[in-house]
Amino acid sequence: MSQQLIAIGDIHGCVESLKALWKKLESYPDAKIIFIGDYIDRGPDSKGVVDFLLHVKNDRDCVFLRGNHEQMLLDSFKSKKDYNWIMNGGSSTLDSYGVNDAVDIPEAHLDFYRQTELYYDTEEYFFVHAGVPSHQPIRETLKTDEFNDFFLWGREHVDSFETPWEKTVVFGHTPRPYPIQKKKMIGIDTGCVYEKLGYGKLTAVLLPERTFIQQTSLDI
Repeated sequence: MSQQLIAIGDIHGCVESLKALWKKLESYPDAKIIFIGDYIDRGPDSKGVVDFLLHVKNDRDCVFLRGNHEQMLLDSFKSKKDYNWIMNGGSSTLDSYGVNDAVDIPEAHLDFYRQTELYYDTEEYFFVHAGVPSHQPIRETLKTDEFNDFFLWGREHVDSFETPWEKTVVFGHTPRPYPIQKKKMIGIDTGCVYEKLGYGKLTAVLLPERTFIQQTSLDI
């Protein structure tokens, strides 16, 4: 039997929700955990989320993907211009660190953000933060860097009825009240940080079973 996989959706600074969900995943000690990105911004404790992830990565087989919010932080650090990031929730991240600028974030945390991956590919699943262009096979998308931004920001695929993908794509980024389940498509951003907008759940999916494990937000 192939290894079980668990993908966890967008956390956005909701560390208490993450800790509660993590306890629910203790029933699957041998599963590989794929975090889908957007660990930071908007929620109350982005620093606490990364502290927790740096701790548990020593206990479990984990993969950390990059979300568009980690990319905005890294772009801010590189360009010294943080307006776009701040306008998209970055101020709450800086507040959680008690600093005014990304350059003052601890180096261990900056290294965590830098080391995140754009995607994780297996024989049956393709894990990515935002999604994959729906007009061509995944193998064609991977031949160039042209679609790297789509991996972080894309949403058009969510409305597609059919795709030429060779395997199931598991993604976050686009919040929905319930997980997205379509042919070759699983969306697991259920808006943990958006409880006031009618979302407010942190979702994981166990594969290949397609069992969804959820935690109602404890942070917002």
